[in-house]
Formats: sequence, C-alpha cells, structure tokens
Amino acid sequence: MARGWESKSVESQMEDAAARRAKAGAASSQQPDPIRQAKRRALELDLLRVRGELSRCRNERFRALLEAELKHLETEIGKRRA
Repeated sequence: MARGWESKSVESQMEDAAARRAKAGAASSQQPDPIRQAKRRALELDLLRVRGELSRCRNERFRALLEAELKHLETEIGKRRA
C-alpha cells in the first residue's frame, strides 16, 4: 500500500509542476519580449537617422544608398509588425 501512495504523490507533484509551467508560459506570452522591443526600437531610430540624413544629402550616390537603406528598414519594421 505504501508504494501506491508514493506513486500517487509523485503523480500529483508532476501534475502540479505541469500546471505551474503552463501558467508561467501563459503569463510570459502575455508580456512583451524585451529583446524584440529593443530590436524594433533600434530599427525605428535607424529609420529616423536615415530620413534625417536623406533630407540633408546632396550627393546622388549617397542619396541612392540612403534610399536603399530606408527601403530596407521599412521592410524590416513591416516584418516585425506582422
């Protein structure tokens, strides 16, 4: 009879642990990911920088480079929204 009791206790502990993991997983999925937020913020700051440089740029080659970078940043930000 002692073995049966021990088995039920272990089973109960395993179920409790699974419930805690599920609860922790649900709570963490509701919180925003700080790494993802930091990457998005960095992209937004780069976007502001490129737009500022583009507004002051007079060199056609550099302007073309900045426009390509602007397009790339807008694409990356669009991916992170989805």
